[in-house]
Amino acid sequence: MGLHGEIRGTIENGEDLGTIAKNTGYGVFGKILNQSKINIDYSNELPVALRSEIKTGKAEILCQLDDGKINKYEIEIQKLFLNNNANNKSMLIKVTDKRLIDKTGGIIQGMSGAPIIQNGKFIGAVTHVLINDPTAGYGVFGDIMIKQLKEVS
Repeated sequence: MGLHGEIRGTIENGEDLGTIAKNTGYGVFGKILNQSKINIDYSNELPVALRSEIKTGKAEILCQLDDGKINKYEIEIQKLFLNNNANNKSMLIKVTDKRLIDKTGGIIQGMSGAPIIQNGKFIGAVTHVLINDPTAGYGVFGDIMIKQLKEVS
């Protein structure tokens, strides 16, 4: 198929919004010091799933591509590594949504951090793409991300 690409973003408002304490394979962690300067929509908050609630099967990721709005795309959680606390490869995921495959070929650079949602709960985020199959990759459990956040707070 040969499709590929990347998602890029910049913040160029000339004002400090906060501080970054850590930028790791588990995410970027810090403190927002001036929330009034950013547009946060709290109406879409989701609970974080316990690791025991996450199942193989259907899920979705959220990402913003070229249309300027956040869209949901179907994925399948193929394998869970429930005992893995050593790295950010907690679950093996596969993009099944034809719209995303047609648009990007699967998981692309810049999609890291895209939220993974299952049964109305945040279960984690995209971390890696498999080089030999761009429709497949890894995600990290949300509870690991929360643990990392608490170490900064």
